[in-house]
Amino acid sequence: MEGNRIGRRSILRTAAALAAASAVTGCGTLMGSSESRGSSGGGKKRLVVSNSGGAYNDALTKAIYEPFTKETGITVTTVNYQSAQVIAQVKQGRPQVDLMDNSLLIFQKMARLECLEAMDHDRLKSVKGAGIPEHQLPEYAVGKNVWCSLMAYRTDSLKRAPKSWEDFWNTHSYTGPRSLQSAEVDIPELEFALLADGVPLDKLYPLDVDRAFKSMSRIRGDVKKFWNTGALPAVLLGRKEVVATSLYGGRADELIKQGMPVAYQWNGARRLTNGWGIPKGADNTDAAYELIDFSLRPEVQAAFAKLYPGGPVVPAAIKLLSEDVLATLPTSPQNLKVGFDTDVAWWDKNRDAVTKRWQEWADA
Repeated sequence: MEGNRIGRRSILRTAAALAAASAVTGCGTLMGSSESRGSSGGGKKRLVVSNSGGAYNDALTKAIYEPFTKETGITVTTVNYQSAQVIAQVKQGRPQVDLMDNSLLIFQKMARLECLEAMDHDRLKSVKGAGIPEHQLPEYAVGKNVWCSLMAYRTDSLKRAPKSWEDFWNTHSYTGPRSLQSAEVDIPELEFALLADGVPLDKLYPLDVDRAFKSMSRIRGDVKKFWNTGALPAVLLGRKEVVATSLYGGRADELIKQGMPVAYQWNGARRLTNGWGIPKGADNTDAAYELIDFSLRPEVQAAFAKLYPGGPVVPAAIKLLSEDVLATLPTSPQNLKVGFDTDVAWWDKNRDAVTKRWQEWADA
């Protein structure tokens, strides 16, 4: 989740702006602004937005920030803060960002810690009658785009394509080393272990943790690496060090574009929504609501999806996308049917205990 999309290009791009970043935001990394270099922004509003950087920030800038500035005159400066930094700022009464782009799981935690403003969904014209699913409109946030973790595999290493997590766990019929996600980078993939053990999609939550770890133990000997960075599973797959792996949606498309004999499977994909949250005590809430509302227009949602494999939360945006683009998105009609949405309330309540157990299991 946090930080897994930050690339080297973003880091290099920010080096020259670090001094300005410290003056503007106190800490963190300034990644860019939709304000042109020639403008002093005289008298115009400015919005400081935190996101995870890299290609994600590039797509947001082109599809959302720049068109928003052109329409409203409100400039957008982006920074990269981990949620812990923003929580600390809020607790000190000095939030240094006006708006956060993060996962609803992070916002669930921040709301529990009383670090977010309650979201007034009635202020968002783009939400009214848009058909955004209820779980993407929690009290303290609003969903924006959906990403996922799914299964990818090498077509030249497996005689037939695995069609489910049960197949992934079947190392006799689908031989070869695997990779799965470690708890070091994100919430562990207990859902995949349960699906492999026969639990139906609609019966996953509350997770049976004991059953999940028993299932993980069955495949543990065939897991070459529990990956701990978002880029690693694609590297392992590209080097043919594993025949199948879990990975973030979009990573497999990069390999396919490079001509790698790789495919991926949407069955059992774990979806998680990224959205907007306003830190408690933020200064520019009116401008923040304007940007949120702008980002949820169907045409803006579609523009972002064309640049980055984040599925729109607004159903009307789906109608504006080609079949080729829809095939890569977790919220397209065909892919929605075979995946599931992460229960962020369950994970927020149980994450620490599960992570501790994972560490004990991994060290055993």
